[in-house]
Amino acid sequence: MGNPTPTPSSRSDPASPCAYLTSLAASVAQLYVSHGKRRGGRSRPDESLPDRREALPGAWGPGLQPLRKVGSASGTMLLRAAWRRAAVAVTAAPGPKPAAPTRGLRLRVGDHAPQSAVTADTTAAPEAGPVLRPLYMDVQATTPLDPRVLDAMLPYLINYYGNPHSRTHAYGWESEAAMERARQQVASLIGADPREIIFTSGATESNNIAIKGVARFYRSRKKHLITTQTEHKCVLDSCRSLEAEGFQVTYLPVQKSGIIDLKELEAAIQPDTSLVSVMTVNNEIGVKQPIAEIGQICSSRKVYFHTDAAQAVGKIPLNVNDMKIDLMSISGHKIYGPKGVGAIYIRRRPRVRVEALQSGGGQERGMRSGTVPTPLVVGLGAACEVAQQEMEYDHKRISKLAERLIQNIMKSLPDVVMNGDPEHHYPGCINLSFAYVEGESLLMALKDVALSSGSACTSASLEPSYVLRAIGTDEDLAHSSIRFGIGRFTTEEEVDYTVEKCIQHVKRLREMSPLWEMVQDGIDLKSIKWTQH
Repeated sequence: MGNPTPTPSSRSDPASPCAYLTSLAASVAQLYVSHGKRRGGRSRPDESLPDRREALPGAWGPGLQPLRKVGSASGTMLLRAAWRRAAVAVTAAPGPKPAAPTRGLRLRVGDHAPQSAVTADTTAAPEAGPVLRPLYMDVQATTPLDPRVLDAMLPYLINYYGNPHSRTHAYGWESEAAMERARQQVASLIGADPREIIFTSGATESNNIAIKGVARFYRSRKKHLITTQTEHKCVLDSCRSLEAEGFQVTYLPVQKSGIIDLKELEAAIQPDTSLVSVMTVNNEIGVKQPIAEIGQICSSRKVYFHTDAAQAVGKIPLNVNDMKIDLMSISGHKIYGPKGVGAIYIRRRPRVRVEALQSGGGQERGMRSGTVPTPLVVGLGAACEVAQQEMEYDHKRISKLAERLIQNIMKSLPDVVMNGDPEHHYPGCINLSFAYVEGESLLMALKDVALSSGSACTSASLEPSYVLRAIGTDEDLAHSSIRFGIGRFTTEEEVDYTVEKCIQHVKRLREMSPLWEMVQDGIDLKSIKWTQH
């Protein structure tokens, strides 16, 4: 069956971009349909298709090549670029805008976000115009998928769909080979053996396996664990769950800098301590704990050491052997990979034993039963490989942007406090408190910038951050904190725009605040005795 191609009139007429868009979308859809058909048994993602240059002349722009291999995400990105150009032509064309097609594909154009083709609803009203999305400055919550990761995943979403645990045919062998290659990529990033990597659904599951699994396996001899007060909620809740089972848990306080006191850690270790769990980089204030020193202490006292490295893997150098880490939690969507996948590193020598949390087919060496999702683990592996290649460059660039943001805000606004240690700190996570401004009000004012006031997992709560309370931040300052996240795809223009809007709205909100007016009059707010009516 032949592939439909855009008509010459729709390609050449600059006044009919909608017709061009429709025909282009139909052509792309047909490419996927025809490519998905069996050719001599089964199709492969690297089979070449006819050159589409004749079908889509001029669609690619300077420096871009036509799509030859449908299984390539780079081809998808080129199609997306072509759609974007045509959509811009639609909005920029003078005169009345053409009506949106009632069938097929409609474009939803968003600024600062990937464009997507959305199936049209015949009953829905045509969209009035471009849908503008806010700038994204919340990379601690999640990161966008790197196009290189999508490129690696696509064949396993379309053609290589075998169950990686099927050992009787080629479909299973192909998926298993991809899974093991991804395991190697994850292991290489942290200096581990591939056999020490267990795939999970994310860092939350990895943390649960590490904490509950170790505690329950060694419960006959050891019933004490140590963690900190600033850990992620899934770590703290896992520890509380173990307390209900009869375990004893020590929650170490942190200093005002957010870093634990190593002497307090040593003093807290008991003969029946089985595990110490300390986060590598804090997800709210970006503080880096002295992981190598903690690992050395735990190793010398024969206590297993687990670290939640979801915010650190791929961003700072980590080596599980040099740092004497026994268990490590990893998340895919924090390193520009897909959501719904993660990994846990579990040391083999000396061997760390864990009790499995779920029963099933015994996959992942019996530690995490369930079919491994091949496309997702391929994406995780690709994300780790890209991170390993880009880490040094990303860190320098993000450090520069972070310095730009902090300096420009602080030189323009008084009474701004940076939370956490400024030295032992990951630069891409910046937590600032704006005195005399309610953080939620500032977030609402900054509606065209996607920010947060703390962890995404606790963002529904109106309580001040428990992390900020743990480092001794006053409650009013804790309520006025905003977290700025800078990542691989953040630009200088986005940072400058965020700074400009932040300064503008903080000044406006302070002008409305009676507390700010009292401070300007020289009144010490701490000397005031407030009464309730």
